[in-house]
Amino acid sequence: MDASGAGAVALLRAAHERFVTSAGRGPEVRGLVADSWRRCAAGGMRPDGGDPPPLLRPPAELDACRLTHPLAAVLPLFRDLLGPGAADDGHVFAVGDADGTLLWVEGDAQAIRRAERMRFVAGAGWAERTAGTNAPGTALRLGRPVQIVTGEHYSAAVHDWSCAAAPVRDPVTGRVVGVVDLSGGATIATPPALAAVRGAALAAEAQLARSPASVPFPGPDAAPGEMRLSALGRDHAVLEYGDHVVRLSPRHSEIVLALALVGRGMTGEQLAVDLSEREIPASTLRAEMTRLRAVLGADLLGSRPYTLLRPARTDADDVSRLLAAGRVHEALDRYRGPLLPCSEAPVVVEQRRCLEQQLRAAVLAAGDAGLLRRWVGATWGAEDTGAWAALAHTLPGGSPQRAAAAARARALAPATPAFPQLRTDAAVLQRFRS
Repeated sequence: MDASGAGAVALLRAAHERFVTSAGRGPEVRGLVADSWRRCAAGGMRPDGGDPPPLLRPPAELDACRLTHPLAAVLPLFRDLLGPGAADDGHVFAVGDADGTLLWVEGDAQAIRRAERMRFVAGAGWAERTAGTNAPGTALRLGRPVQIVTGEHYSAAVHDWSCAAAPVRDPVTGRVVGVVDLSGGATIATPPALAAVRGAALAAEAQLARSPASVPFPGPDAAPGEMRLSALGRDHAVLEYGDHVVRLSPRHSEIVLALALVGRGMTGEQLAVDLSEREIPASTLRAEMTRLRAVLGADLLGSRPYTLLRPARTDADDVSRLLAAGRVHEALDRYRGPLLPCSEAPVVVEQRRCLEQQLRAAVLAAGDAGLLRRWVGATWGAEDTGAWAALAHTLPGGSPQRAAAAARARALAPATPAFPQLRTDAAVLQRFRS
């Protein structure tokens, strides 16, 4: 179904009306939207759009927040990647913090005026719990890219809009620090719009990873009381704590990783969303957590909410910290392969892609032939067209190795790029170097 067509829009609005008038029973929309509508209804939100999102930050406080927010450093990148398209196509792009408060809203002047009428403005709170189903708020709620079109919004006041958003993660901790969004008309309800915000978020994470900020890097041994989770290049993660070493099952590996990444307690519903695109019955999740508690012990795994009772550090954290410190050679040394490579859990897939993109961007930007050879020599980089081309460019002219790398890049060129979200042309490489 073309979500931008008039017929599809009418069907969505009819489904919204039936959901509202039937006290939330049986929404006829895709599962992601249905789940969000139920959360909004349970929270007592009004679906008629009568309550605009709250203005959480007045101008003076907003200015101070902008100055100190980590995404201020990548705002020029967002403006470069999303700004021209938004201005030309009559859209707006927005950047918000991890709580869903919008910090910057820019783009087409007429679209900005329209957005102001529904309080889609800097300082307004667009978290799902305060603004209903919407791309930036729901993307933050789920921790992954989301597209919401027309009548899929819970608030009827937003039914003329479509939006696509992606969370941005701290390259060191993997925690969400904010969100980037495109909002506007029919063309936002298309796959390229979602790809654009996903690519912008990944590019921002790569740039943040190369920032000169001083990041303390711990040694390989765990600190007292700390657990270490090794999950790179393996499907059965290994958890070490004290004198204990536990080889986890694939599902337990996903659960422990999800809890380690969030760093705080999670409800069963939140954990289920992280673990599967499909609905996991609450009884199934409880049984799995009971089995995991039997493996780890009640002193390591808490419930209500589910949480790790000791601080945990992953080998993926180590790679991210080294990248943030500019120590690319050491980061590549510690990178044993993709994170839980066979896992399809959404939280793992997103973290796996994020880390590999960060590392790849750093390798390309370094302009070091040795690093590039190591990258294309690994399983995960063997068919990376951009990396082979970068290697050929780095090697001295006339060398047989340069000719071989260029030939390999040409041979791979017709294939789908390994990383289509990030451009690998000279302009983008220059951006990462600067």
